[in-house]
Amino acid sequence: MSETLARWNALPVADAENEILACCGSQAWARGMALRRPLADEAALLGASDEIWRGLSEADWTEAFRSHPRIGESRVGQPVARSAAWSAQEQRRVTAEGDRIKIALAEGNREYERRFGRIFIVCATGKSGGDILDILRRRLQNDEAAELREAAEQQRQITQIRLKRWLAG
Repeated sequence: MSETLARWNALPVADAENEILACCGSQAWARGMALRRPLADEAALLGASDEIWRGLSEADWTEAFRSHPRIGESRVGQPVARSAAWSAQEQRRVTAEGDRIKIALAEGNREYERRFGRIFIVCATGKSGGDILDILRRRLQNDEAAELREAAEQQRQITQIRLKRWLAG
């Protein structure tokens, strides 16, 4: 068992929730994770995360989505500093793009928000701004139900990456 996981397993529930919240952004998910302890290893942690995530309501998913900055933007003063730092790291290839891509992403973000009423969420790790712009344009063709499922899956992937980073310390 990792040192981080052993320490987290021993925390009071409220402290455990607060610590892991940066990995997802949903209070219900964080509470579910804290109540699932003790977790023996990374595989148990990731499995519990997926199970809890898939059992949450649309409102809980939306809460997690709102914890992210828009693609191509940073969120100064974001309440969960670790989450803000991870978002910046995940989007570093996007922020290095030229103005043309950044402007197109900003326009796409606005169109997405008008269409779906929430920010565009994508697992940006390892993707260029052009890749993300292509994904955004494709997903704008989804209906509401399909897009909600896709956004939830992207958040699940982000959470898995962040849990691994959190464990690594």
